[in-house]
Parts: sequence; structure tokens; C-alpha cells
Amino acid sequence: MGKDISLDPTPLKAPTASSPHVLVVGGGVTGLVTSWVLLDRGYRVTIVSKEWASYTKSQRLTSQIAGALWEYPPAVCGHHKDAISLYRSKRWSMVSYKVFAAMAADPNLSELSGVRMRRSIFYFRHPIEEDEIQLDKMQDIQKADIQGFKRDISLVQEHDLDPNYGVVDAYEHLAPIIDTDQAMSWLMGIVRSKGARMVTETIDRDLFQCEDELRARFGADIIVNASGLASLGVAGDKSAFPIRGGLIRVMNDGKDFPKITEALAIPADSIHGLDEIVFIVPRNDNILLIGGISEANQWNLDLTLDSPIIKRMRARCEAFMPDLKKARLDPDYPLAQGLRPFRTRNVRVERELRRQRGRGDAQRPSRIIHSYGHGGAGWSLSFGCAGDVAGLVEEALRDVSPNP
Repeated sequence: MGKDISLDPTPLKAPTASSPHVLVVGGGVTGLVTSWVLLDRGYRVTIVSKEWASYTKSQRLTSQIAGALWEYPPAVCGHHKDAISLYRSKRWSMVSYKVFAAMAADPNLSELSGVRMRRSIFYFRHPIEEDEIQLDKMQDIQKADIQGFKRDISLVQEHDLDPNYGVVDAYEHLAPIIDTDQAMSWLMGIVRSKGARMVTETIDRDLFQCEDELRARFGADIIVNASGLASLGVAGDKSAFPIRGGLIRVMNDGKDFPKITEALAIPADSIHGLDEIVFIVPRNDNILLIGGISEANQWNLDLTLDSPIIKRMRARCEAFMPDLKKARLDPDYPLAQGLRPFRTRNVRVERELRRQRGRGDAQRPSRIIHSYGHGGAGWSLSFGCAGDVAGLVEEALRDVSPNP
């Protein structure tokens, strides 16, 4: 697929007994994709996680709960507004776009990985030119190597949307849509086949404080922190915080309403200060996700279908697309909820800046690298961030001081 990453089950560059060993902390999409990229560059990799993807009717990993519609930044939830994050995220997202597009282009691989290219339509309740953020985003999409862009108000008539909802503008493009349950299973399989060792263990201490101990115990040359929201403790980062999200899962088999195969979304409204979005995304052949919500600093996963904010979310989507009033809930897993791992500052993809004590009064650079704070964009940014982490691993192995 490229000079640095391969879709084959064997690593692109085979490791040797003397190849550097990387300990990756975190078993979500960021940890698995980072491990994949490192394995293909010839590193030995051990992944440590307190839990892995599961497929029960109860709570699943954040990476599984995610809507997993690839989006060019800023995402529809509207919370990544930091200028540095946006600048870097645009590059990261395009790296991921190209990898996912290559996966989707192979019918067999698309089926195995759960990655498909679908039309994604974005609707607006005002002309796009009136919103500087959305105008900049649309113009960036037009310039980027993103397939199928078209701006056309006729998109409003395509899905029997309620004309009273007030949509006046729209554009579409092709985007990867990922069945996260399928993709997480496939990712775990490919990193195993490429040689990753997977260890179930909870690490909740500040990695910097136990860096030497962990490196000695696992025989690791480098530690990568991909622990998401756990970085509040694992990285000693008090700027990490959750934004709670929720999605209703309904049957999309064509029996109750015409089968929806495209993603449909109304972004957060920066003009009117509205933070409640419309997010309608096919998960797989038979499940449709409808949402969404964004609740900052809400740690509890105690939402139900009767929670007021979930009722409003559902009513909002039904007002936008009346056919959804006929929808049947997924009987096995009707409500998915999770905590998006945000930071008050930008997405953190960098080396640990604190210095370890060396001999005497000397200090030495830490060999910890961080990749967290992706918010609701973990899938969209995954391969781009992993590529940057690989570069930082090479730098850290040389023990040069990190750039602040």
C-alpha cells in the first residue's frame, strides 16, 4: 500500500532480535494503529491494555462506540477549535483518508476490516458563506485529495428531509465509514499476525514516574502512551477531560424506511451557538446510528433511552428525517455511550518533556512518547498520528532532547 505500511499479515520490515522494542500503552484504535505502523517499520512491539474490544450487550470500548465517520477537521461535534490542533489534524486526517480509501478499494479487505467509502452529506441551516469556520473547511475539502465533492441544494430533496427543518445549503463528498466492531477485531488480528505481543494489565500510574521500572520489566526501549482519557493519570495531564457522547442504534434493513447508505450530518452551529448536532451514519449493512450529543466533563455512563438529552437527540433526528419515527431499535445494543478523550489544549502527539535524572546531577531525556487527546476524531486521525509517533520514536532512540 505504501513504502511505510503494508496490509499484508507479515511486517513490511521484519524485526531482528536486536530491533528496538516499543511498549504501547492502550488497546484502542490509537494504540493498535500505532503498533501496526511501528511493526511495519521493523520494531518489536508489546501492547498493554486493561481491556480489549468486546462484543457483549454491555459497555464497549470508546473506539467501538465512536461514530467513526471520517471527517475533515473540525468534526461536526465542533469541539476541536484549537488553532494548532486544527492545523496538524488536517494533515493527520488526510493520511488516514488515503489509508482507509486503499482498504475500502479492495472488496475482500473492505469486508474483513469493516471500512467502506460512502457518500457523506453535510447540511446547513444558513448559507455556508455566513460561517467562516465552515466556509474554510469546505474550501479546504475542495482543494484536498478528497473524492466526490459536490455542493448542491438538491441534496436536501434526496432523503425526504422535513422542509421545515430549515436546511438551506449542503455539500457532499466520499468518506470512509468504519464498522468499529469489525475494524477493532481486524486491527487486533493484523497486529498479532505482524508480531505484536498483547498483555492485559492495568497501568494507571504516571508513566514518567515508573518509566525505568516499566522499561526494565518489559525489556522496552521506548514507551508510547496511547491511553486516551486515562492520560489524566498516566501522563499526569490535568488538562485531559471527557466529553460524553451517545448514539441510538436502529435497524437499517429497509423494512421500516428506505435503507440509508449515506452519512447525513448537520454540524454544530457556530453562528447561533447551537451545540446539538444531527449525525446519521450507517454502521454496517443492518444498523444505523443516530445522534449525537456532547456533554463536557460528564464522567458517568448512566444514560438511558429515557434520559431527557437522549430523547431530545432522537426527536431532533426525527424532525430532520421524519422516516426515522418508524425506526426499530437494535434489540441487542440500542444505546451506545462513551467518553470522548479531549484536552483543554491541542491533541498531544509529542515526546515527554520532563527529564529523567541521570548519573550525578545530570539529566537525560525521557523515552516516553504521547498520542492522546483526539476527542471524537480518533479514527479520522489514527494513521496520521501514528506516522508522527514513529518519527518521534526514531528521535527518542537517539536520546536527543525533545522540542518543547
